[in-house]
Amino acid sequence: MPSSTQQSEMPLLSDEQLLRYSRQIMLPDVDIEGQQRLLASRVLILGLGGLGSPVSLYLASAGVGSITLVDDDHVDLSNLQRQIAHTQDRIGQSKVSSAAVSMRAINPDIEIFPLQQRIDKESLAILIESMDLVLDCSDNFSTRFALNQACFEAGVPLVSGAAIRFDGQVSVFDPRDMHSPCYQCLYPQGDDRALTCSESGVLAPLVGVIGAIQAMEAVKLLAHSGHPLTGRLLLLDGRRMEWREMRLVKDPQCPVCG
Repeated sequence: MPSSTQQSEMPLLSDEQLLRYSRQIMLPDVDIEGQQRLLASRVLILGLGGLGSPVSLYLASAGVGSITLVDDDHVDLSNLQRQIAHTQDRIGQSKVSSAAVSMRAINPDIEIFPLQQRIDKESLAILIESMDLVLDCSDNFSTRFALNQACFEAGVPLVSGAAIRFDGQVSVFDPRDMHSPCYQCLYPQGDDRALTCSESGVLAPLVGVIGAIQAMEAVKLLAHSGHPLTGRLLLLDGRRMEWREMRLVKDPQCPVCG
């Protein structure tokens, strides 16, 4: 498990790192300071399936210095249609160990902490306290609600994504922003039975699109660049390839952030 070192401890970049991350460093919104922030960051990815696969690979390649992976599942043949962090020869392995192999193959420069377990609320709260950012790549409301509550109690920003059939959505919930709503403002309650890819299906590239946007939002937040999706919900209709944006407002009656 990663230590509780603060993101403010900015590492010096080696010549190899300057070359590896050169295409990001040349961006004025990132620069060397932004890359240093990424390398000093501690991130939690919950769920290493369809969304967590592209999220984990992009954050590893971008140089997020410490990434904790949480998932209790194993790689199955039916996963390979969309979960690009896993391969045929890793069927039966834990998803966190499989994803870690793919991430290290891309970037051995970072620390990866695979946790193959289903964590309860108390363990989740302790884990999130040491993080700079959390990405929700889970596939059920109960996990999303627990993650949302833990993030708001710890004051840690949450990048949330969901994808099913041809439809996807992404948003950022940031308790550091007094005006930011939380996930439960958007969904006061949910029915897990209506949201399973195993029963409803999902188009393979959809999770890649949504996961890539989650990774983009995470990098922006960690590097202090651009304008995050805080207070906005981005919706994709994959059948028509149409994007919509909804403004989200804080629910004063919300039991989590109200």
